[in-house]
Amino acid sequence: MAQQELEIGQTADFTKTVTEADVVLFAGITGDLNPAHVDQVWADASRFGGRIAHGMLSASFISTVLAMKMPGPGTIYLSQNLRFTGPVKIGDTVTARVEVAEVMPKRRVRLLTTVTRHDGTQVIDGEAVVIAP
Repeated sequence: MAQQELEIGQTADFTKTVTEADVVLFAGITGDLNPAHVDQVWADASRFGGRIAHGMLSASFISTVLAMKMPGPGTIYLSQNLRFTGPVKIGDTVTARVEVAEVMPKRRVRLLTTVTRHDGTQVIDGEAVVIAP
């Protein structure tokens, strides 16, 4: 989607159920073996009462929306700020959503970014700036 096709308030989203395989593969790819993600016994005794997905795994679903839906293929990430507001557990279904907040010169676009669990709880809040294709 070219910059001239983007309008303030326009949204796109991506929904995914986070699986055991997602968490294990993300841990292996990144090397983030925090026991909150990979050690059931440790995680059961934690404040979360069980294993949680990596925050950056959930945040990566924002990248999916930007790269595949809006603005879409060819989008280049310039910046992303994130605030993690809740955990995502294995089996949770989450929706990443982006909303056009500002269309700027030089094909730049500022987007509001969120990830929400299936129960309506927001787990990530942030903002991205990209170069639209």
